[in-house]
Amino acid sequence: MQVSEVMTAQVTTATPRTTIKDVARTMAEVESGAVPIVDDGKVVGLVTDRDIVLRVVAEGKGLETPVSEVMTEGVETCREDDNVADATGKMSSKQIRRLVVLNESGKLAGILSLGDVAIDYGAKAVGKTLGEISENTPATH
Repeated sequence: MQVSEVMTAQVTTATPRTTIKDVARTMAEVESGAVPIVDDGKVVGLVTDRDIVLRVVAEGKGLETPVSEVMTEGVETCREDDNVADATGKMSSKQIRRLVVLNESGKLAGILSLGDVAIDYGAKAVGKTLGEISENTPATH
């Protein structure tokens, strides 16, 4: 099964100049925990709800802070025509829960999350990937 068959294709994006407040509002409206950051048609980062908590709230930054100051750069990607098993293997090895999906031209095509995989590919694959992520993540207290 290919990534294009299970990914979320309808993805709302933001620019590096978009404020944290606007990105958080977008997340609430579209019920998504991640927003790709696109500049001149190229994905330059990803901001997640976790980024907002750890890099904005915990550090006392203002809501008018540009998302470029808190986004994750160098995001992990896969291609639309990649095999889902390979993509989940990448998630496992990188200890991440989502991949930005690019088309053959390198443009944003969607996002593949463990939730997408669970719904369309099977809970077994997600359980395996989550188990591997948990095994490789140091415990914190």
